[in-house]
Order: sequence, then structure tokens, then C-alpha cells
Amino acid sequence: MRKRSITRSLGTLLAAAFFASGVAAQSPAVNAQAADYATQQQKQQLAQPLNNQPVWKEVRSGLPQVTSVLGRETNILIEPMGQTWRAARVPVATTGGLLLALALAALGGFYAIRGTMTVEPAPGARLIQRFTTADRAAHWLMAIVWVTLAVTGIILSLGKAVLLPLIGYTLFSWLAAFAKNLHNFIGPILIVAVPWMFIRFVRYNAIGAEDIKWFLRIFDFFKGHEYPSGKFNGGEKLVFWLVLVVFSTTLVVTGLILVFPNFDQTRQTMQLSNIIHMVAAYLALALACVHIYLGTIGMSGAYRAMRDGYVDATWAEHHHAVWYQEVVAGTAREKFVEPASAAPPADAARRPA
Repeated sequence: MRKRSITRSLGTLLAAAFFASGVAAQSPAVNAQAADYATQQQKQQLAQPLNNQPVWKEVRSGLPQVTSVLGRETNILIEPMGQTWRAARVPVATTGGLLLALALAALGGFYAIRGTMTVEPAPGARLIQRFTTADRAAHWLMAIVWVTLAVTGIILSLGKAVLLPLIGYTLFSWLAAFAKNLHNFIGPILIVAVPWMFIRFVRYNAIGAEDIKWFLRIFDFFKGHEYPSGKFNGGEKLVFWLVLVVFSTTLVVTGLILVFPNFDQTRQTMQLSNIIHMVAAYLALALACVHIYLGTIGMSGAYRAMRDGYVDATWAEHHHAVWYQEVVAGTAREKFVEPASAAPPADAARRPA
């Protein structure tokens, strides 16, 4: 505690004792209460120096103290908003965890009922190059970094409540430390991954009236009767603008604030950034689960499109009819390719599209 604060606090104690003696002639009841209060504070000062009500009242007042160290918050011993942050952090993480669990449960139930959505390829269907090498490189960089951050972030925010009772303190301490370091060192890669992904795909993600119609008929999508769309449908565009542009950008900014305190930000700024970071992360995770599901086990042929870059014409016509017609007319950037140049797997003709 700084000298000036100690002096004022001791002065407060002396003033309380002086007040107790000065009011004796006025009111015996007031005198007894004041004397008892002063005695308690004096005993507390002797037993635990500076751990008494006048001292902490002054500390929590937010009034600047005196220090020889320069900085934005070096004259603040305790930041009062810290308690608010501690009270808010657990409910936010718990709510986010429930949202994620609900999304996974819903997708699991849907898969159990609907299974993988497939389209039988027409005999002799030609191949279309859907994604270039640069497109796929941007996507996989984003995907690998994003999933790594998602897993480590879940461990850091929910691990103490979920994993610790299951695996014990020794293993959890190692896992939490590993997750924290991996999260902090991998996170800044998003500074490159997010803009690169945006540049590669923004031209295909303008939202128009046809996308609104696609959303109005979204239940037909899950029944296998899709509303005609361009290279990306309304759902994919929603993921692009929310998960990539809004939430991932928010995660980058707030993450940098949290990882690099040498930007000279205040503790209150870091506390607010932590809450925003968790809210954006869990909202993005819930939407990303749908995207990952449809890109893997939910829709046959979608994973191959991002892995190899090619889809067959039947798949393109069924899922993205407008884009397919543009390819046929020669107005799309993507073109039909010869099977030899596409080098598809040998069993591609026998697998569902």
C-alpha cells in the first residue's frame, strides 16, 4: 500500500476514535456504537494491518493514489470492474457450452433421421472444377487454424467444469497449459487466414433477393428439393458473412487485445474483450457446426469438392442449378474439365455424388 493511502487510512481510524469520544456527552447510544466501531477497527488494524473497512473503502473508491511508476493504471490498486467480469464470465461460458451442445445434438438427431444427402450421378457426367488450388489452400488454412482454436478455446473455458472431474488435476493441468499456449501462438495466424479467405470468396457471396427466397424454402433443402442457387447458396453466404467476416474478425481483434497487454490497454478493456471473445466464439461455433456437418457427412460430394476441387455435373445441377447453367453457358469462371486432368479417384463413378 502506498504511503499516502496508509496515512489517510490511519487518519480515518484516529478520526473515528476522536468522534467516538466527542459525542459521549450528546448521546450514550451513539457514543457506544462509535466507540465499538473504533475499537473493532483498531483491533483489526493490529491483527491484520491495512485489512479494515476504511482502507478498503478508499481502495474501492477508484480515486487515484500516488506512485512513482508510469502507466495508465499504475495508480489503481484494485480495478472495481474485475468483480463484475468474474461474475459474468462463468454464466457466459456455461450458456455458450449449452448452445454448442444443443447444436451438436440437433445435428446428430437430424443425421439419425435423414442420413447423408446423396445425388446419384448421371452416366457419363462430366466434371467441373469448383475450387482452384488457391481457393482450397485458403480454406484449409482457415479450417485447420479455426478448429484448433475452437478445441483449445473450449478446453480453456469449459474444461474446469467438464474435464477436471473426469481426468483429475494432474492431467487437466497439463492439458490446460498446453491448450493455452497452443491457442495463444496459433491465434495470430488468423490475421492472415481471415483476409485471404475473404479475398478468395467475397466475389461469390453477394446477398440478393434469390438468397432470401432460398431461406424461405430452407426446409426443401433438407428434403432434397433445393431452390436454385449460384455457386454458393443462401446458407453458405450466411456462414461467410457471419462466421468469417463478423465473428472471426471480432475474435482476431479481441484475441490480440487479450494476448498482447503491451498495447497499453486497461484491465477493463481486457475484461470486456474477454466477454466479447467468448460470445463471438460460441455463436460462431454453433454456425460452424452446421457448415462442417454439411461439408462432411451431411452432404455427399461436398468434402470431395474442397479436397480435390472437382464436382460432377449432376451434383452441380442439383445443388447449385444457377451456377451450373452459367458453367454450361460459359459465363462462369469455372469450366468443365476432362477426367484425366481432374484425376479423380478410381471409384469416383461408383460413389454417390
